Amino acid sequence: MTDLTQVIGFVAGFGTTFAALPDLIAMLKRRSSVGMNPGMAAITGNFQILWVIYGALIGSMNVVMWNVIAVVTNCLTVGAYMYFRRQEARM
Repeated sequence: MTDLTQVIGFVAGFGTTFAALPDLIAMLKRRSSVGMNPGMAAITGNFQILWVIYGALIGSMNVVMWNVIAVVTNCLTVGAYMYFRRQEARM
């Protein structure tokens, strides 16, 4: 692969991996689930698991690495949502 291909792949992986991070950060700062829909993170996380499998099958560590990080981010988002939702229900 050319250097340009590697750069494009790196930038694309970085961008899609961390696209959900602003939602997680906002929820943690607010300490509230208000305005959040965990469905998007859950759906995306499930499909990213398929990307991890695909990356392993084709031997692409870049695909595997970026999508493992994205799965973790989406799991944290759903987990934070569930935590804050429970806290808000107690009030």
